[in-house]
Amino acid sequence: MADALRHSRLALSIKRVFDFLAAAVLLVVLSPLLLAIGLAICLTSGRPVFYKWRVIGQGGRPFVGHKFRTMILNADQLKSKLMGRNEMNGGPVFKIKDDPRVTPIGRILRKFSLDELPQLWSVLKGDMSIVGPRPPLMSEYAEFE
Repeated sequence: MADALRHSRLALSIKRVFDFLAAAVLLVVLSPLLLAIGLAICLTSGRPVFYKWRVIGQGGRPFVGHKFRTMILNADQLKSKLMGRNEMNGGPVFKIKDDPRVTPIGRILRKFSLDELPQLWSVLKGDMSIVGPRPPLMSEYAEFE
């Protein structure tokens, strides 16, 4: 039992080192792209450039994650009006095709998952891992069984 625990701790330590190094290298290498995306968002739909979302991490620990903003500014308030179009029947996740709240630049960012790149900062901080499940929103987590 002690060997299994030691092996598990070693594996987690190696995974953390990998996550940290990979995120640091990717943030440096991708910094021109990150800057260009931020500028494009700012010029086409204004500030803020980042969307802050409160999510639940490992062990139920909440943290604030960041993504590039892909929606109009009042998107969260409009969500309740669009609930009838939710394609995720019966679940806590909200998703609709051709969401009217998504900006033109946001459609491109989402298509290539470029809006997710700022999450590398969360990986660097240790809130997320490069490989692992997507952290759920607090509202989604509350509805999980």
